[in-house]
Amino acid sequence: MTLLYGIKNCDTIKKARRWLEEHQIDYRFHDYRTDGLDSALLETFVAELGRDALLNTRGTTWRTLDAERKAAITDDASAIALMLEMPAIIKRPLLCSPGKPMLLGFDASRYQQFFSEV
Repeated sequence: MTLLYGIKNCDTIKKARRWLEEHQIDYRFHDYRTDGLDSALLETFVAELGRDALLNTRGTTWRTLDAERKAAITDDASAIALMLEMPAIIKRPLLCSPGKPMLLGFDASRYQQFFSEV
C-alpha cells in the first residue's frame, strides 16, 4: 500500500491528498503529529533521501531556529534528533510505495510519472 507522510494541515499535503483521491489511488496517510514518528523511520528516510533533502530549510520552522541550533546539525544523528523534536521541519509530503524509490515534495507531473511506472 502507498503511504503518504506529512502533517495534515500543510497546504502541500492537502494538494497531494487531493491529487491521489482524484486519481483514485489507494493510500494511507501518516500524520507525523497524530500517528507519531520514531528514529527508525527517520533513519530509513535519511538513508534513501539524505538529511539535506529531508530538512526543510526554506520553511518557517527552520527560520525560527537560531544560528547556533542550525549549526549544530552536523550529521545524520543530529538531524534526526531535530526532526523528532520538530516534525514540522521535515520536508513534505513524502510518498512511499512498495518497490519504488521514495518521492519527496509534491508535483503533479512527478506523481503522474511515479504511478504510471510499473
